[in-house]
Amino acid sequence: MRNIPSWIRIPIVFFIIFGLTEYVIDSGDEPAFIAEPLVGLFLVLVFLILVAIEAIVSAINNVLYQSLDEAARARIDAKQHEPSKLLSWINNTYTKLVGTKPIEEEHDLVLDHNYDGIKELDNDLPPWWLYGFYASIIFGAVYLARFHIFNGDNQFQELDAEIAQAKLDIEEYKKTAKDLVDFNTVTVLADASDLNAGKAIFETNCVVCHKSDGGGGIGPNLTDENWISGGGIKNVFKTISEGGRDGKGMIAWKQSLKPSEMAQVASYVLQFQGTTPAEPKAAEGDIWVNEEVSAEDIPVEAIEVKTDSVTSIKDN
Repeated sequence: MRNIPSWIRIPIVFFIIFGLTEYVIDSGDEPAFIAEPLVGLFLVLVFLILVAIEAIVSAINNVLYQSLDEAARARIDAKQHEPSKLLSWINNTYTKLVGTKPIEEEHDLVLDHNYDGIKELDNDLPPWWLYGFYASIIFGAVYLARFHIFNGDNQFQELDAEIAQAKLDIEEYKKTAKDLVDFNTVTVLADASDLNAGKAIFETNCVVCHKSDGGGGIGPNLTDENWISGGGIKNVFKTISEGGRDGKGMIAWKQSLKPSEMAQVASYVLQFQGTTPAEPKAAEGDIWVNEEVSAEDIPVEAIEVKTDSVTSIKDN
């Protein structure tokens, strides 16, 4: 970049650094010295440093230039006045695209028309215009065949197809994106890795209230059939996410746990059903019956009739 003027060189370097800075920040791995709140100050500092470096380099080059003899200065001056290869290529390409002839050859183009000394030149159409015209003809022929002969999809049909495909892609993505799970889509996780992760979360956050065997302490017993806010994976997930009863009960864990983690711990909690804890706490809430299971599928002898505060099912 030695032959590029400083007023071009400095902005080029600055915007390269600016782009790299934005890329690092967007990637989420920004170092402390370019933390997002200080990006503006950091970039101003970089710009000032670049200007200072440019001034120092120019001063050094000027001192070195003055220290040379006249022959060396002449060689440097001649080299600096050599046309740039890039600029020469741009000029040659522009001349070919425009298709003009040098002014010395204009006499070959003069027509016989002459009006008050104004002469007319018989210039050809510029190559860029001519090639563009030919390209438009080819494009028109292809377009006609594509959409009017072979009945290709128009823009509305293409949009509908893309929207339908996008919906399929979203549904496929949701199957593997565990953190998109919510109260309506959560399902019981049976994989050992998920249950082990749920166990680790439970032992870190929940044993203080529910005990390690789910028998209950400050919190309710998780091993019986009674639930305060409803059982099943959906209700347990919602209770973990939103918390227990207002003013008392469990806090909402949605600020601390990811949706996938809440699904893991909810699935693990359901593993306590039917186990025998060392010191079980008295049952709280109502017996919960899975709404997806019809009453006809529940044996009458398996249903224990509770007091009026407990929901019961009787055989007619």
